[in-house]
Amino acid sequence: MGRSQSLPRGGDPRFGPDADDTGCPILHVDMDAFYASVEVRHRPELRGRAVVVGGVGPRGVVSSASYEARQYGVRSAMPTMRARALCPHAIFLPPDFTRYTAASRAVMQIFRDVTPLVEPLSLDEAFLDVAGARRLFGSPATIGRRIRERVAAEQGLTCSVGVGPSKFVAKLGSTRAKPDGLLVVPAAQVLDFLHPLPVSALWGVGERSAEALLRLGLRTVGDLAQAPIGMLRTALGQAAAAHLHELAWGRDPRRVSPEQVEKSIGAEVTFDLDVDDPEQLRRTFLALAEKVGARLRDAEQVGRTVSIKVRMSDFRTISRSRTLEVPTDVAREIFDIAWSLFAALPSGEQIRLVGVRAEGLHRADATPRQLTLGEPERGWREAEVAADAAAARFGRSVIGPASLLSGRDTRRKENPTRP
Repeated sequence: MGRSQSLPRGGDPRFGPDADDTGCPILHVDMDAFYASVEVRHRPELRGRAVVVGGVGPRGVVSSASYEARQYGVRSAMPTMRARALCPHAIFLPPDFTRYTAASRAVMQIFRDVTPLVEPLSLDEAFLDVAGARRLFGSPATIGRRIRERVAAEQGLTCSVGVGPSKFVAKLGSTRAKPDGLLVVPAAQVLDFLHPLPVSALWGVGERSAEALLRLGLRTVGDLAQAPIGMLRTALGQAAAAHLHELAWGRDPRRVSPEQVEKSIGAEVTFDLDVDDPEQLRRTFLALAEKVGARLRDAEQVGRTVSIKVRMSDFRTISRSRTLEVPTDVAREIFDIAWSLFAALPSGEQIRLVGVRAEGLHRADATPRQLTLGEPERGWREAEVAADAAAARFGRSVIGPASLLSGRDTRRKENPTRP
């Protein structure tokens, strides 16, 4: 499996796949270039080529890049135009979250086959506590290897695994193991591993705080660990100083929490050119509502609050929300609310970005559905579930948002201005 038995770049022989994993019950599993890898799995002819997933327009942002693209300096969160300049021969693809969610669900099930203590952080990474799985599956490092083998064999994807005594250390281990590797940080050598790292390796150190620490001459985690706590408080504030001081000494008491529930599900789009056309905006809200509804149903969640985000050409951002009596996962209902919220805003502005989000999530199977007055027993939700099934078989692109523009929308099509 590629680099599975090799040390990470610049590795120390004390920290590798065969290091002592005694006292290291925490695994951090991180999928390698997840969105791009899923796209390559879907289109095998792209294997070995530079693939970039994200917004494909001039204002788009890179969500994921294959390692072939990364060799040219392409990174996630980079503007797509910059990525095109760095790697003009790359294949640029829009994201397909239905495909990524399905792949994520399959991978997370592999994790849960090992231990119920799985804490997903996103679609492509999770913490696992394997302390109770050792009798059945072996040592933590052995479990990490088996997980990687199953993910590769069953899903055609690669992942990197960090094994350590805490969540923080395990996550650093998976980062150092990338791509397609496994790294154990022995409990007795945590400080030897941490202290040579740059301060930016610590959770909570962003660009500004890194600059503040560098001004104090603190370049490594070891420098920060030895610094007087008062100096850190002056530069960063009391809470951040205490947090980073603890991490610098390898202290992270947080447990793996499998009850992590996504707080919201949303989608947004940045227009290639600023927009003020009501019909284009309406169709965009429709497409976003459809994405949100599909993601809610796929996650088996319903949302009690629908919110919108509107960013003007001068970067002013307006948010509006409405809370429902009955939570929903129906795109049609989400769209109706989102559009009415937008219609209440002042008109005539040039708009750069719009977004739709469902918040206040609950499990769908624990939330009885209530029919709206006058709604047929089998209505919009059933049609959207059928569309989900078609999308799973043929791809989401074959099911367009225009499918929601039928029936009682005829009047609005004749007058597309805000109601």
